[in-house]
Amino acid sequence: MDTTVWALLISAISISFIHTASGPDHYLPFIVISKSKKWSGMKTAILTVVCGFGHVFSSLILGFIGVFLGWQLNKISWFQDLRGNFSGWALLIFGGIYLIYGLVQAIRNKPHKHFDVMGDDVYVYEHNHTEMVMPQKRIKVTPLVLFMIFVMGPSEPLIPLLFYSGVKHSMSEIAVLVISFTLTTVLTMLGMVLLGRYGYSTLFNTEKLERYMGVVSGAVVTVCGIGMVFLGW
Repeated sequence: MDTTVWALLISAISISFIHTASGPDHYLPFIVISKSKKWSGMKTAILTVVCGFGHVFSSLILGFIGVFLGWQLNKISWFQDLRGNFSGWALLIFGGIYLIYGLVQAIRNKPHKHFDVMGDDVYVYEHNHTEMVMPQKRIKVTPLVLFMIFVMGPSEPLIPLLFYSGVKHSMSEIAVLVISFTLTTVLTMLGMVLLGRYGYSTLFNTEKLERYMGVVSGAVVTVCGIGMVFLGW
């Protein structure tokens, strides 16, 4: 693989791992519901993997919008001479904007998910640290609810990476991005869930890191963009 593919591969793996591992909502509900319902390890793992693929699917839908836009630009004759520089700059600009967005979200008290166990049931709700949560705002967690939560929570930083490869019309780069993002996301979710289920959750304290997830993801895309534009990756 050439330098560009390696840069995209490392970026995709980094973003998917950070996005998954830094968000307790990617594994905590599975740990809690598994223990409260006394599920087997196999049943817990199957639900985790299914929800993981649902999460990847929604991310890839957004990502392939980027691929489509890149391919459409590639059909414009005068764009042929500009596409290399344009795609690199687009990656860099998106990364910078996402980095700034992440900083703003980190400074603001962004609402985040919490999961509570009440008897044999698990409930999910959103709040920030300055507001009370009313009982009616809590939603009972079921396997279907968990699946829908993950389907409706895509990873946006994948979009510019796939857009970059779409502009270049490179199926090999797109395949590398899709496969690496999918495997890293699902395996990270599964690993965190199983570690937590078997009593190793105290090793991880990702709640503080979750606040800066957008910052780190934006920084990864920005670094990749800098490499494409200025370092010849």
